[in-house]
Order: sequence, then structure tokens, then C-alpha cells
Amino acid sequence: MQAIPSAGDLLRVTESGLYCERGDFYVDPWRRVPRAIITHAHADHARAGCDRYLCAAEGKLVLRARIGGAAPIDTLRRGERVSLNGVAVSLHPAGHLLGSAQVRIEHGGTTWVVTGDYKLHHDPTCAAFEPVRCDVFVTESTFGLPVYRWQSPAAIAAEINAWWRANRDAGRTSVILAYALGKAQRLAALVDPSIGPIVAHGAVMKIVEAYRASGVRLPPIDRVPPRARRVGNGRALVIAPPSVLGSSWLKLFGESSVAMASGWMTLRGVRRRRGFERGFAVSDHADFPGLLTAIEATGARRVLATHGFSDALSRYLRETRGLDASVLATRFAGEAAPDAAAAEDDGVGDDERAGDEREADA
Repeated sequence: MQAIPSAGDLLRVTESGLYCERGDFYVDPWRRVPRAIITHAHADHARAGCDRYLCAAEGKLVLRARIGGAAPIDTLRRGERVSLNGVAVSLHPAGHLLGSAQVRIEHGGTTWVVTGDYKLHHDPTCAAFEPVRCDVFVTESTFGLPVYRWQSPAAIAAEINAWWRANRDAGRTSVILAYALGKAQRLAALVDPSIGPIVAHGAVMKIVEAYRASGVRLPPIDRVPPRARRVGNGRALVIAPPSVLGSSWLKLFGESSVAMASGWMTLRGVRRRRGFERGFAVSDHADFPGLLTAIEATGARRVLATHGFSDALSRYLRETRGLDASVLATRFAGEAAPDAAAAEDDGVGDDERAGDEREADA
């Protein structure tokens, strides 16, 4: 069931993305626009080339590192309100990554909240998710199926540390693949740096530097030097983006064990078909119970699901919670599982699977 916002709605979908006509601004636009409010700096939410941006204050340096250029970036502190042509706008923590924010939009006694991406689990590198009461809640649904249920951060950290320690004792370098923005920094803060040195790919280090400049404390992390051999002498934990898989760059570390950190590692078929030696189900998105908890906390009677398993989630909300729930059309259908056949093996049907794979972290 797809939502068709009416002329009276605060937000509507246009060819450039989600638009507030009364306030004359876009939220996470798909194209270059005059004024963009950005929920977070992943590429499917932050488009370069807009005339002016608004984001959460703690995310300004990360956003600049991602979009480049010299366009003005205005900021708001958590919960601070600004009026844009008579529409009240405020930003509230989403818990997805540093500077991620939910956009609260209020006019004429009606309140909408657009989440961007979010998670409820603790993450020392960003502010925790903050429930915001509203009438209409626009929620992501990346992992909007009951099969997706995350372990606690402590349990995941214990698994990763045990894997790293065993590799170190065997003289193998531990390589963990994770998206350069958000996931990589969270992993660095999650692991035990006493096990050995932590080194990172240049794409990861660019964001590490932006995090540190924003006041986030991270353990010592060194950039992988070019043309080095056996970096870390078999003791190191290497954090790199998934794009290095199968490249000659991995030969810098000698004998190694390669693992993937992603919510998709919940699916046994993905792990098997992609041939990962290890997979850790670490996600910067809410799992299925987290989505339900967040939706309930808003008190919203109307829910618009986007970015992911939106059909399945909206149907579940209608049938089990009695909510006015539907799918909000988006240019980005969501982040697909890395292997479609593997998703089928785990009971994810074609009508439920997310479509286009996004750059944003899973």
C-alpha cells in the first residue's frame, strides 16, 4: 500500500525528493536543491551541490568531509527550533552515526518526524536515539522483517575480540570490512585495543579524523601505509570498506582472516554464498523489535515506511497495530541483501526484499 500525500500534507514527494512547500525546503533531497535539511551524511541522504544545508551541529564536519565544496552549512543544537517561513523545524538524535538526526516539522497544529536512518542500541560514537512525539512518523525500514534481531553490543564486541585474539595468536592479520562512515568508527570504539594495533584504510581514516575533530574519542588508529608488507606483523586489526574485497590491497597484510560486519550477516545464506570466513551481525540500523519500539514511542497514528522492507513493515503495522501505515515512495528502494539468492534461502521473498543497494551502512 503506497502513500500518496495530499495537497494538505506538510511533506510531499517531488522529483527532487521529500519537500515541504510551506517551509520551502527539502529533507534528504535526491537532486540539487536550494535548501536541504540533512538527516545524516551517508550518500543516499546527503546530496552534494545544494545551495544551502542544515544539519545537526555535531555532524557538520562529517557532512563537509562527505559533500566537499563551500556551500553554507547551517546547524542546530539538539532540540533547538528554527522557523523556516513559518514552519517550525528541530533536529533530534537518531543514533545512527555521528550527527544523525530526526527532523521534526510542525505547522498548523500538525507534527511530522522524518527519521532518516536510526538505531536504538548504544553507540559511544554518537548521541542516542531520542523518541519524538508526532502525528505522522516517516520511518526507515531497512531491516523491517522479524528475522532481524540484533545481539547486545557487549555480546558482539566479545565475539569480535575473541576472533581477533585467536588470529593474533596464530599470526594472522584480522581484516574486518565495514562502511567507512559510521560503522568503521563504531567498531573501533567497540573492540579491545589491548589485543593489538588498529590500522585502517584511507577512506576510513578520513572520517576518523572528522570524528576526532568533532570531539569523539577513539582508540589509536594508524593509516595503512602504501606498499607496506605484513602490516602489524600478524597482530593488527585492519578496518577497511567492503570495496577492498578481492583487491590486491589485501595482500599488504600477509596471511589474514577476513570478516564482514553487517546486519545482513544475520542471514546464513549471505555468509555462505559470499565466502566470508566470519560474519558479525553489526548494524547501525534498528532491528525489527527496535523499529516497533521507536514507532510506538512516537504515539503517531500515521506511519510512512521507506528505505527497505517498507511493504512488509507497513502491512505488519496495519494488521497487528491498527495503524494507518503505508509506503512512502522514494528514489532509494532500500539496501538490498548482498546476495539475493541467500535472502531467499532465509525466507525473504521477492515482494519483501529491498531493491537497490545503497552506499549507506547496513
